[in-house]
Amino acid sequence: MTTGGFSSTGLARVREVLERHVESGFAPGAVAVLGRRGEVRVEASGTLAFEGAGSGTPFSADTICRTASMTKPMVAACAMTLVDDGTLRLDDPVDDLLPELADMTVLVDPNGPLDDVVPAQRPITVRHLLTNTCGMGVLPTKPGKVPIVDAVNGLDYSSPDVWVRGLGELPLVCQPGERWMYDTASNVTGVLIARATGMSFGDAFRERICDPLGMQDTAFSVSGEDIARFATAYQRDSTAGDEPVVDDGPDGKWSRPPVFESGGGGLVSTAQDYFAFAAALLAGGAHRGRQVFPRPSVTLMTSDQLTPAQREVSGFWPGYFNEMGWGFGMSVLSRPSRLGLSVGSYGWSGFYGTAWYNDPVEDLTAIFFMQRGHSGDQRLPIWRDFWTAVYQSFDG
Repeated sequence: MTTGGFSSTGLARVREVLERHVESGFAPGAVAVLGRRGEVRVEASGTLAFEGAGSGTPFSADTICRTASMTKPMVAACAMTLVDDGTLRLDDPVDDLLPELADMTVLVDPNGPLDDVVPAQRPITVRHLLTNTCGMGVLPTKPGKVPIVDAVNGLDYSSPDVWVRGLGELPLVCQPGERWMYDTASNVTGVLIARATGMSFGDAFRERICDPLGMQDTAFSVSGEDIARFATAYQRDSTAGDEPVVDDGPDGKWSRPPVFESGGGGLVSTAQDYFAFAAALLAGGAHRGRQVFPRPSVTLMTSDQLTPAQREVSGFWPGYFNEMGWGFGMSVLSRPSRLGLSVGSYGWSGFYGTAWYNDPVEDLTAIFFMQRGHSGDQRLPIWRDFWTAVYQSFDG
């Protein structure tokens, strides 16, 4: 039996992958929302928690989850709405709105002392923020090894203004535009959006992204009766007795509005909400007959923006950018993935097991949500099984 974009036999394989990883005890529940050639399918398994009240509630497309780094593409899209209406310009310095980041200095040695610096050769621009090339970001090292890492980790998050002021007092790791560095630029982008709009980052995000796309469950916190749909998040590692460890419960960090709305990883959402965002990008910015994002802006966001020189010196390990580049807040595949994704596919994943990719060649949007922290060795079997099953589910 065939159904159009997907075959029923193929969808059963996707469902089997979810059930297998849930039954193994890796996660209490998981959901996939798949769209292809106008057909949308949902496959889900398990519950919101291993124990407690959530253990009796089925995991579904409207289960609220922490998106972690899947926040980044949505924040970049929000910033682009300000570029589209002329409030921001991609190649303008951010100095007027973020004077704390004007006249920056740069470390002579990224691993060296914080007072061994030279002047920045150019100002930080909006484009630098959206491409993660502003000169500051995550360095893959342990605490106590590199001074700038400890300094950034020690910044005060009591308010956006306090945080960005502290960031501006530190030197950059490298010259703006020189290399890709993860995470920090997305948090700066959130502060930039707030100042450019004159409202909180969360309110601006709601007005420019959530409301036009009907994303009612996407925000920086969960409250009221919605808590009943909020999945429990578990740490990567279990106890010595192989018991999962709760990292954040429904009444935890996200149960109250944060003082710092993180553009790097602060949003919660549902698989169906995120599907609305992803599907709009695949449709060239259109959602239910309305052009939410201009098509040229979508093309820009979802195209590789890194130069060969930037890719050569960037990434978490050597060769990190051999098969992909970076658009605005998301990866873009430059070579076919062994998991099936075509060249030009774009998307990103999140720490708690969320993932999204659009494959324009296959007219595919695929969303996967669970809530279990991951490392490479634990995550890859799940992604391998999931994406393999998705690409085996096609009906023609």
